[in-house]
Amino acid sequence: MDITIHTTVLPHDDPEASVAFYRDTLGFEVRTDVGQGKMRWITVGPAGRPDTSILLAPPAADPGITEDERRTIAEMMAKGTYGWILLATKDLDGTFEQLQSGDAEVVQEPTEQPYGVRDCAFRDPAGNLVRIQELR
Repeated sequence: MDITIHTTVLPHDDPEASVAFYRDTLGFEVRTDVGQGKMRWITVGPAGRPDTSILLAPPAADPGITEDERRTIAEMMAKGTYGWILLATKDLDGTFEQLQSGDAEVVQEPTEQPYGVRDCAFRDPAGNLVRIQELR
């Protein structure tokens, strides 16, 4: 089998703020932006890597979600415990400095973890945790 990860999904509750974070702060390109208002599905990804994407999607758009589930999702997003993603870079310190200067919410400065990786963490505008590991 030859399987790759093509797209992963993160929720958003403010499409403009999410686009600004992923495009302007992380430097990703916007590939698609469909829908209107807060009901927009936006695909972003690293420039020059069209085979890897993040779909920023409204979390409550699924018609199978109940009102109680919508409230729970909104509460979890507000606390920053609903979505997260792990990215990687060869220059963790440089990436951290760029993100910090772009007003990203710092959760953790670059740290050597006891499980053998060095990483840092931020939150995107929807509260999603964005961890960035250093490639060695």
